[in-house]
Amino acid sequence: MEDQLVECVPNFSEGKDKKIIDAITSAMLTVNDVRLLDVDMGADFNRTVVTIVGPPKSVVESALRGTEVALESIDMRVHAGEHARMGAIDVVPFIPVSNISMDECIGLAEKYGAEAAKRFNLSVYLYAKAARRDDRINLPDIRRGEYESFEEKLGDSNWTPDYGPSKFNSKSGVTATGARTILIAYNVNLDTNNKSITNKIAGRLRSSGILKKDTQGEKIIGEDGKAERIPGRFESLQGAGWMYDDTTAQVSMNLLDYTITGLHDVTDAIRELASETDNCTTAGELVGLVPLQAILDSGRHYLGRDDEEAILIQNAVEGLQLDQLGDFIIEQRIIEYAAGV
Repeated sequence: MEDQLVECVPNFSEGKDKKIIDAITSAMLTVNDVRLLDVDMGADFNRTVVTIVGPPKSVVESALRGTEVALESIDMRVHAGEHARMGAIDVVPFIPVSNISMDECIGLAEKYGAEAAKRFNLSVYLYAKAARRDDRINLPDIRRGEYESFEEKLGDSNWTPDYGPSKFNSKSGVTATGARTILIAYNVNLDTNNKSITNKIAGRLRSSGILKKDTQGEKIIGEDGKAERIPGRFESLQGAGWMYDDTTAQVSMNLLDYTITGLHDVTDAIRELASETDNCTTAGELVGLVPLQAILDSGRHYLGRDDEEAILIQNAVEGLQLDQLGDFIIEQRIIEYAAGV
């Protein structure tokens, strides 16, 4: 069998102190055969997304060593940031890259969860493909209420963790781990500082849509006791309005399956909806890395035909405005180039 390669993208609730992130990544790289592909620190989000690849067992151990340093260094009692969060090591997904199945990645998530609970007394939930309950498949469903809600939630038997104690640790919070397909974290900036504009755009695009409300502005509750929603335009898309900085609002998205909803699909739709308020997109931003095929698909879209790989990449970068916040270096931004596969 050819060498197996798995990607892991742990999200840490620290985006301002580089010394802490350097300590975390240094610990992760003490494991042989693990390659660090990307470290994306976000000061406003106060969150860092780390991307590593390597053999399955090595990647799990690397994630555990990073978790240990994060739990020692990050105090959730004083954490604040734009991004939703619930723990110092917020989420640890495992993603198949080559010669490894989704079922095997589920096993890696289970191993990480069991070991993290054993070594660090950490409360861990399984999500995505590894979820053991339907209401834990989607990460936002677990994270709802964020860190501040878990002291109460852990006292509810419905929120018993898959691993670890049902007792709230106020310093570390809780963690989710799972297996999933490649997720593209992608943001689009607009020429406005009005977050409500990007929030409304996100609501019209994301799969979950927006709450349905009556003439008094109250949400409508269906016969099942749940709030009714107006579905958004796209499948396999999560989204919200955030602030990129003090002067720039952005539509922040997770593309859960780029073969269904592509980068160019959401970008074009944002431009269409932004024009309704006389706004324009100013930049596209990738958080972490992107699969080559997603870039090639966008390149064909903006070029209007197929062509050589380098030409398609350039057209995708220009069409998505990925070069507006800095140089788009393919060896650092595209998974296959960065991993050398």
